[in-house]
Amino acid sequence: MPTLTLITGGTRSGKSSLALDLALKGYSKRAFIATAAALDPEMKERISRHRKERGDRFQTVEEPLDLIRAVVDLPRDTEVVVVDCLTVWLGNLYHHSDTVESKVLALVEAFLGEVDKVPCDLILVTNEVGCGIVPDNALARSFRDTAGYLNRKLAEKAARVYLVCMGIPLTLKGQPPKTLPGGS
Repeated sequence: MPTLTLITGGTRSGKSSLALDLALKGYSKRAFIATAAALDPEMKERISRHRKERGDRFQTVEEPLDLIRAVVDLPRDTEVVVVDCLTVWLGNLYHHSDTVESKVLALVEAFLGEVDKVPCDLILVTNEVGCGIVPDNALARSFRDTAGYLNRKLAEKAARVYLVCMGIPLTLKGQPPKTLPGGS
């Protein structure tokens, strides 16, 4: 039965490094679904840098909106897929639904309903956005609340949940990772 792993934490905390490390250990047929879109020069540079870091160790699919379709379309022999990141995906949903919260929630619910049907192990990367100040506008509060809801529902489904803080993965649910990112 496929395993769902959820990795959360703050910006630049080491979430993606842990996800890649987990996928590189024990799997030979790996996929990576990138949710970011190259909308400006800085983001294009980031995407390029991340592609180089992964090299040819992963089949990379760039899909900013339809994550389930992206997974279903992977080769049948795929053993693990890393999705990085759900917070960027959520921002894409808000952007493409004209920031209508009910549309975004419907898409989030659809994703939650399908995530259990993924035929391979799944490692999801997401940001913890609810530990800071309360945003000063309704859209930002809606985003924060929806991200918190998505993360909570995925954590309920996940066999393993890790919070990465300053590069240190803390096990919230399941077994600790066998190694730390970077071989530590």
